[in-house]
Amino acid sequence: MIVIAGLGNPGKEYEHTRHNVGFDLIDVLAERYQIGVNESKFQGLYGKGIIEGEKVILVKPLTYMNLSGICIQEVLHYFKCDPKTDLIVISDDISLPEGMIRIRKKGSAGGHNGLKNIIAQVGTDEFARIRIGVGDKPKNGDLVNHVLGHFTKEARAQVEQGLENAADAIALAVRENMDAAMNQFNKKKSDD
Repeated sequence: MIVIAGLGNPGKEYEHTRHNVGFDLIDVLAERYQIGVNESKFQGLYGKGIIEGEKVILVKPLTYMNLSGICIQEVLHYFKCDPKTDLIVISDDISLPEGMIRIRKKGSAGGHNGLKNIIAQVGTDEFARIRIGVGDKPKNGDLVNHVLGHFTKEARAQVEQGLENAADAIALAVRENMDAAMNQFNKKKSDD
């Protein structure tokens, strides 16, 4: 069983903001594979289903971004899943252009407070993650306002394509392995 957790903040005011691309990808997967993400437990929303023949649990932590690990640890514990082999986390990344995705099998939080909390809660940084580019903050801009802000129409179109690519990458990772997904999807934006 694979736990796929998309990071974001609960509430209408945060819908489709840069920080909520993890929630957006869970929505794409839920629609694509007809998985209802409407069970309320573990301080989050979750749903069970099948992707590429594998049992999965789609999760949206409702603990707010900086405490995402609380929910994810509860899900992993309850379903007896190992973060090193059974967890994929989706988060936003300001160091990537809008819509570009980067897949890693492990690594540091890279300054992302949601990832930092997950690492602290699950006790390892050895879990797969897919980062979706949301673009860097404007020069002299405020980081919090940037990540909690909305995309321009053009940037949102790029992010929508990135979400589709990330969903394809997850399908490939589940069907084959994370290395296959990394080889196919970790390419420079200019290679598209």
